[in-house]
Amino acid sequence: MLNKINRFTAVEYLKVFFPAVRREIVKLSEQNNFPGVVQVTVDDIKVLTEKSNVQKINISIKRMYWIYKNGNSYIRYIIENLFVRSFGNLRKNLKPQQWKFLYQEIPKDFRTVYSEQTKKDQNLKF
Repeated sequence: MLNKINRFTAVEYLKVFFPAVRREIVKLSEQNNFPGVVQVTVDDIKVLTEKSNVQKINISIKRMYWIYKNGNSYIRYIIENLFVRSFGNLRKNLKPQQWKFLYQEIPKDFRTVYSEQTKKDQNLKF
């Protein structure tokens, strides 16, 4: 069995997968701030959203999913609670047809996590 990806290995992948924010990723990883690193990737996707670059958003989500799928429990927890949680803002900021296309492309595990989060959030409102 292969070893699960830890935060140090994940950072190395993220530096390659998100070249536009590589400098910020390096800085935050030097401070041992993996949640900050993931937040930087969320912010990068927000910029892509403003440019309506759905294809690049799709690629970024698939890259993060690969890390999630191969990551240890800490990696998965942080990605679920920062990266997947950001899908709500993606949905708000994209045109309905863009979100529909993107949602169909999101890996099933991420869709499931997002759906569970949305249900929990709705229950908290009532």
